[in-house]
Amino acid sequence: METEGVEAVFLTTHNWGRAAQFFQALGYKLDFETDHNSGQLRNGDGPYVFIAEVPEDQEPQTRIVLKVPDADTFQPDPVVEVVTPFADTHYGTKEMTVRDPDGRLWSLQGTAGN
Repeated sequence: METEGVEAVFLTTHNWGRAAQFFQALGYKLDFETDHNSGQLRNGDGPYVFIAEVPEDQEPQTRIVLKVPDADTFQPDPVVEVVTPFADTHYGTKEMTVRDPDGRLWSLQGTAGN
């Protein structure tokens, strides 16, 4: 089964406020902010950007999130290395992690029973 394109970009940062201001200066609008230094921004109908603050001892990361139509029925091709199978997230979706041939990690995200 195939993915349906880029759903989101997940970023971690050492300073949520500065990161949010940066994206707002590029035309992104704040969809929502959490009470734990994270939030979601969007620019038009394209993928959203979710930014979460991490401690200084963690290196900021970027993860591309691909959309799947239904996490419960999605079966990746055997050539795709599954690092972690679909699992429920605390934000109401299911997420799987896969590794590409160069070692990069990708997230696949979908809802259950779509």
